Amino acid sequence: MATIRLLSLGCSKNTVDSEVILGNLHAAGHEILDENSVKNPQIIIINTCGFIGDAKEESIQYILQTEHLKKKHRIEKLIVMGCLVQRHRDELTHEFPSVDAWFGVHEMDELLKFLSEDFEKTNVHTRLLSTPEHYAYLKIAEGCDRSCSFCAIPLIRGKHISRSIEDLVEEAKILANKGVREIILISQDVTYYGVDLYGSKKIAELTQKISEVDGIEWVRLNYLYPHQFPIDLLDVMVENPKVCKYIDIPFQHISTRILQSMKRASTKEETYNLIQTIREKLPNAALRTTLIVGYPGETEEEFEELKTFVNDVKFDRLGVFKYSAEEGTSAFELEDDISEELKQERMDELMEIQQEISLQKNQNKIGKKLHVLTDRFEGEYVVGRTMQDSPEVDNEVLILDEDEVVELGKFYDVEITEADAFDVIAKVC
Repeated sequence: MATIRLLSLGCSKNTVDSEVILGNLHAAGHEILDENSVKNPQIIIINTCGFIGDAKEESIQYILQTEHLKKKHRIEKLIVMGCLVQRHRDELTHEFPSVDAWFGVHEMDELLKFLSEDFEKTNVHTRLLSTPEHYAYLKIAEGCDRSCSFCAIPLIRGKHISRSIEDLVEEAKILANKGVREIILISQDVTYYGVDLYGSKKIAELTQKISEVDGIEWVRLNYLYPHQFPIDLLDVMVENPKVCKYIDIPFQHISTRILQSMKRASTKEETYNLIQTIREKLPNAALRTTLIVGYPGETEEEFEELKTFVNDVKFDRLGVFKYSAEEGTSAFELEDDISEELKQERMDELMEIQQEISLQKNQNKIGKKLHVLTDRFEGEYVVGRTMQDSPEVDNEVLILDEDEVVELGKFYDVEITEADAFDVIAKVC
């Protein structure tokens, strides 16, 4: 048996994979060290991200740093796994000969057998949560059937494979019994859930069933693909108080020409119509999106169109990415003709617009009461989130707790007293 530390990079889907690995290693008798442990591990596992250039660079830097520890004999083994390995195993093997083993995204069983010879099969319900104990991600499917021109995920993760409703409800019950109160449903395309298993989209039914699990008080959905959006999911959000009024829908752009080149299947008109439908049905829902700037051939006029889109819609939450040319994708064949400097300028310009929008929205909350779930302590504050905020990526509520009565992982009603662009300050009512 060994002492093991795992470094998990990238998205929440990677987080779940890492938690499953750690849970199974712990069940096999290994000692798992968290990031706060002062004990030196014998083995370090790095779960890499290979989505875009910046993420790949971060993964490489972690491999370099950890390889240095191995050369200094401060650890015994270095294992690298995940998306970057799936895409670039041959190059990585050549570049980092001191790494002991490499495993792609579909080789979890092989990794666990490498560390425990008598290991048989991965149990996906056996997880060692790395999130605060009151919320957890639930990965409902693997892979993606979309063919977005800029995205390498189908090349890395393969085709969309849904888990059954029964299996997911069972895991939600296990998580609830551990004290989880918020379940966040994730996959590469949450709206496509069930098509492969049941012949039609079943995300509305799954969401309803997860909300019925005893102990679960919030159900949140991340990564909702806009084309042929399942309107019945909005009906569940309207009718079910446990389902967060939170629409995380990556539009990526608004120019019809660019959307067609991106193979996104939607048009500008369809995008505006969907937003109108969402806001008519759920006028108080938070609308979050991600956009890409600097896509090949993006003109100044098309970027202005994107700025107008952001100003028109006034998203509650917005993330912006610079286009990254990914080998193997169809957009890789296009000339990456927007300079890095211009990509950065366009990203900064959009975020400046969003900062002003977010500031105005937050200032409008001053004096209002919100229901929040508390996540962590930070200095003089207890940091919480509303139903409109997903962990790590969205706004936070900073609660002044002078009497030290607020506990983590609990729900409180608070009154907003101050606001800045991305956070609000509150006191318990």
